[in-house]
Amino acid sequence: MKYVVNVYGRDVLCASCVNAPGSKETYEWLQAILDRKYPERDINYNYIDMDREENLTDYDQDIIERIDDDELFYPLVAINDEIVQDGHVQLKPIKRWFEEKGA
Repeated sequence: MKYVVNVYGRDVLCASCVNAPGSKETYEWLQAILDRKYPERDINYNYIDMDREENLTDYDQDIIERIDDDELFYPLVAINDEIVQDGHVQLKPIKRWFEEKGA
């Protein structure tokens, strides 16, 4: 199975994410750790800068609107178009998602 991990974020830290890593740091950390944890899996990674991105899908635009409306927080991690975690991203829920999908 192929996995697509999208990390939505901005250069500016979100107000509720004080002392948490920034969006790009979260993206880089997640890529490094998942590649080590699941080396045999086909995982593609995308960092979606919510202020600069073009050619967004309807799903991407919906996520960004929900973040802008304070329904969700960034950085936000979606895998195969399923929101897995938002705000202060931690590894445990992401690993749980992969385990539930049989990775």
